[in-house]
Amino acid sequence: MLALLLGGFRLQAQEADSGQVSRIVVRSLMAGGGWANVLDTYLSPLEYTGGGARIVFESMQNTRWRQGRWKVQHQVQLQYAYTKNPSGSADMHAGLLTYSYALLYKFPMAGRLQVLAGPMLDVNGGVVYNQRNSNNPAQAKAYGGLGASGMLAYRFHIGRYPLLLRYQAQLPLLGVMFSPEYGASYYEMFSLGHGSGSVRFTSLHNRPSLRQLLTLDMPIGTGILRVGYLCDLQQAKVNGLKTHHYSHDFLLGFVRHLYLLKGKRHFNLDAKDHPF
Repeated sequence: MLALLLGGFRLQAQEADSGQVSRIVVRSLMAGGGWANVLDTYLSPLEYTGGGARIVFESMQNTRWRQGRWKVQHQVQLQYAYTKNPSGSADMHAGLLTYSYALLYKFPMAGRLQVLAGPMLDVNGGVVYNQRNSNNPAQAKAYGGLGASGMLAYRFHIGRYPLLLRYQAQLPLLGVMFSPEYGASYYEMFSLGHGSGSVRFTSLHNRPSLRQLLTLDMPIGTGILRVGYLCDLQQAKVNGLKTHHYSHDFLLGFVRHLYLLKGKRHFNLDAKDHPF
């Protein structure tokens, strides 16, 4: 997977040097919110539930690699959750910024259904803050690594109206995570130098997580509207601490199709060189 990711970076550099670029870049921006459940036993043994908000930016394009069957996807997500403990007597705030880079191979298939899969690199950073704690009120979040991403895309019509339905799943496999030891303070880690075990290896055995995104693209006037549902299940058990951030968000946004060749202006969901 690492070799494929590095190959993708080299491929983009070669295209930039030679002036050869893919024809279409599909970019989307969605925003919305929903329900969140946050647990961090470094701050509290209780689950906190409440509402959340999320912004998702995505960019996807064809490459020249293997006759355009490899696709490059960039995705940036910013999420925030405001939650309360079961009695409603304390608040917890959680914020996380996520970036993922994926190389997706489009399998040759007949019909309207398209199947894509490939390696993914993701990086995450954020903070969880509990207003009740005075000693250790906040917990930093930093983790990432290699994973797998799969996508199903289905183009269909209702009458003469084109639609694009898409489902994507992202599964982290191998990586690293920052986590203090149970009961250790940040002062001990960074001022007294007791943080030697604060970076741990992660895999499915201690970070079984899954992110799923379902979207529907539909033309509205001269633009394309995208509606989506995102189920994000992030959890880990590292250094004797249990953490999770579960969220269900409903999203709404728009899609832009940009041609990288001059003279091309019009685009529709039925275009043959669509990345899906």
